[in-house]
Amino acid sequence: MTQRISKQGTIKYALSGDDAFVAHVDPGETVTIECVINIGDGVIKHVGQQLTEADVTFPFVNGATGPIEVVGAMPGDMLKVEILHMELDTLGYSSLWPGHGMFPDWVRRKEFGIQTRVVDVLDGVVHWTDTIKLPCKPMAGVIGVAPIHGAVLTVDNGTHGGNLDVQEITAGSIIMLRVEKPGAHFFIGDCHALQGDGEAVGMGAIEIGSNVTLRITIEKAPKRLGHPRIETATHLCTLGCARPLEDAMRIAFQEMIYWLNDEWNIPEPDGYLLLAQIAEARCTQMVNPKYTYICKVSKEILAQFT
Repeated sequence: MTQRISKQGTIKYALSGDDAFVAHVDPGETVTIECVINIGDGVIKHVGQQLTEADVTFPFVNGATGPIEVVGAMPGDMLKVEILHMELDTLGYSSLWPGHGMFPDWVRRKEFGIQTRVVDVLDGVVHWTDTIKLPCKPMAGVIGVAPIHGAVLTVDNGTHGGNLDVQEITAGSIIMLRVEKPGAHFFIGDCHALQGDGEAVGMGAIEIGSNVTLRITIEKAPKRLGHPRIETATHLCTLGCARPLEDAMRIAFQEMIYWLNDEWNIPEPDGYLLLAQIAEARCTQMVNPKYTYICKVSKEILAQFT
């Protein structure tokens, strides 16, 4: 039987190694984790609703379920988190919020105010309007482990993971995270039914609650695993979290050069040259305290190096 971890009483707004575990999972165990919508259950009620300032308290957003103990995980290990399935709720939303987004206050003016679009999410479709339907592409925005020291808010990200907002963190992918604390202290939340590249407004994805089914295994961490990595059916992916944006891109490419060298025996200068020809790269979000950049390499191309 699949273990189910309830969202009730388990939601945190920082990833920390100091909180008591809310549940325990064994390596290889399949578990379903309930995740709340990013501003908390009960706030979004119906299509047509407009949020107010009283509905959201910053920085207490992007609540994540956890910490969950991965039994046996120790510093120096790596979690491999295989997302198996995401079951979405049926009501989601997106919102402009003054001061949050790619254009804070729209170049210092606030004439847009708070604008909210609450949508039905049914049968794999986001009902943007009565006539415009958008295919769902479910993903988890927040995924991570306790950082090496202290705590990091769930609105932020870093080497531990956190608020990454990467579309490839979805069913069928494996997310790799370096363990810094015994038991790992795993967290997941802030799910989206759909998100465009850049997540251009502060709550710009179709924010939604979800039940996420996953399986976690443990391996020894690669020596140069700095930021989280992802493996999809078709690509290897490395991430960089930083500001300014060019530093996030540099980190993502550096992490890929290390991966190609350490596991594929591609000399670093050759890997750098190779990425100049084949890298697929983009900013996945630029609205968090640190931006996220992804660098992707086709596994079909890498197969030629074996």
